[in-house]
Amino acid sequence: MADKDSVGLSNTQVKLQLTTRHPDISLPESTGPILVNTNLRRYALSTLVNALLETEKPIPFEFLINGKYFRTSIDEYLTTNGISAETVLTVEYLRAIIPPIHLASFEHDDWISSVDILSSTSVAGQRGTTNVTTSLGQERLLSGSYDGHIRIWNMSSEVVATSPAAGYGGHTSSVKAAKFASQTQAVSSGFDRTIRVWKYMEDADGFSASLSPQIELYGHKASVDCIATHHPSSRILSASADHSVGIWSMRKSDAPVAPAALVQQEKTRSAKRRKISTSTLTPQRGPLALLTSHNAPVSSTIFAPNDATVAYSTSWDHTLRTWDLPTASLVDTRTTSHALLSLTALPELNLIAVGTSARHITLIDPRASATTIAAMTLHGHTNAVVALARDPDSPYGLLSGSHDGTCRIWDVRSSRSDKDGMVGESIYTITRESVKGEPRRVGGEGIKVFGVCWDKEVGIVSVGEDKRLQINRGKGVVGSKDGG
Repeated sequence: MADKDSVGLSNTQVKLQLTTRHPDISLPESTGPILVNTNLRRYALSTLVNALLETEKPIPFEFLINGKYFRTSIDEYLTTNGISAETVLTVEYLRAIIPPIHLASFEHDDWISSVDILSSTSVAGQRGTTNVTTSLGQERLLSGSYDGHIRIWNMSSEVVATSPAAGYGGHTSSVKAAKFASQTQAVSSGFDRTIRVWKYMEDADGFSASLSPQIELYGHKASVDCIATHHPSSRILSASADHSVGIWSMRKSDAPVAPAALVQQEKTRSAKRRKISTSTLTPQRGPLALLTSHNAPVSSTIFAPNDATVAYSTSWDHTLRTWDLPTASLVDTRTTSHALLSLTALPELNLIAVGTSARHITLIDPRASATTIAAMTLHGHTNAVVALARDPDSPYGLLSGSHDGTCRIWDVRSSRSDKDGMVGESIYTITRESVKGEPRRVGGEGIKVFGVCWDKEVGIVSVGEDKRLQINRGKGVVGSKDGG
């Protein structure tokens, strides 16, 4: 049993006030500051808390000081932060995070460029009413592939629906992006310069389903590499290699006529490439607007999480741009030092995370009041960071996918200050199961990750060059907002 008044024999000691936000692991209210040796580290503190709680089985704990993970000795922390040992240090403890163990991998016939999830807790899973069941174990996964098809999978690794071939309303080239818009709608885009809206319907048995083309959207003049959907407004955003961001409607009645010249160009290209005649039965529409301020390929775009009239986009021109969608106007430009390849929002922290060609992730405060471009930089990847997703359970968690063949999990509280500002390091690295046990691939050769998604129920899903859709545990990997 630990002495509750004094722990450690060193002459250098400090008083700790231990707190937690979880009632089931909280110390008695009468527990005051505890005197401890300043050379203690996380493991020793964890042992101490277990002793104070008198736990039957040890519980691994993590510790936060001023909202940041404690990763050194207490002495190092005091010295680095210029804090006197006479100060009472408030230390928050929480259960240690759970490793993102591998759960399953689904094999594919070609490279997989994109992935999305339909579940009871996903945004799309809460949109629309249908016979599609998304309860636990009945979730659906959407993949976009370089073979030109999108597929919907069940959790038993079975394909329940595949988009039709090019001559029947399907893409005429590789798919680069695919998203669920609702329980009954999916959207995809690709190298054929089009965006396609699909109706998704499941049979009563739940083992088979259909993807039927609803609308073909024309307007871009190069590959459409990223899309975002907002079902309440029936809007789609697109990021294209033609340097523009597109705004589109999923409703035929709202959308303008498709540009005839672009439709004819695509028909001609497709006929020459595949020697087929494309179907004209699917309605063809054009953009509501094309936003053209970027001067290099646009890599990614999203709706602002708390205001769907605002959008963000990233580009190879090194910029993050903010757009007002009702007026189709540019609101703000943040210029960085590197090409930006991906983005996601951390709304509770008022931050935008952007993945770069320089192998790191930059956290940017997009608000006009922000005084610096980079609020924090996350280091660890060894190749371009091309995919990002936020943790559905924690405002601090972030998932990244890279051409180095790994995914990394970040907790923005796990950071330190150096000469370049605040710097964060990943808390876990997820490797590709397809090459488990093999020597490390230099630069991610053959195993580049192209897309990631993080769902509260399904977990962490990643796809890429190894033709695998890989699922890892996602729940409890990052401590939640309330400390768990």
